[in-house]
Amino acid sequence: QVQLVESGGGSVQAGGSLRLSCAVSGNTDSSYCMAWFRQRSGKEREGVAAIDSDYYATYANSVKGRFTISKDNAKNTLYLQIYSLEPEDTAMYYCAAEAAMPICVLGGISAVDFGFWGQGTQVTVSS
Repeated sequence: QVQLVESGGGSVQAGGSLRLSCAVSGNTDSSYCMAWFRQRSGKEREGVAAIDSDYYATYANSVKGRFTISKDNAKNTLYLQIYSLEPEDTAMYYCAAEAAMPICVLGGISAVDFGFWGQGTQVTVSS
């Protein structure tokens, strides 16, 4: 079992930055595929960034250049650094984890592939 707890969300002006954190506890095997998803109002949950056990990171096209996913295995924490926030980034952000995934690349994974989820942290961006 893995427990995930997100933090760091908030209300910011467009152009601002935030760093989201996801504290990982339980079976913290570093081989897990870790990802950040977001769910905007009335929309399906979408993946925005993923990082595999070798620290290879991939991103959704809509966030490339503005979002950076990273992890610190010593601190058991996953991060999502967000720059140049836009009103369209307003959403609930979730971290997710799953073990033994054949691939861990945005475009090749979806929400249904992940069995462990945090409760989410809200990001609201005003123009």
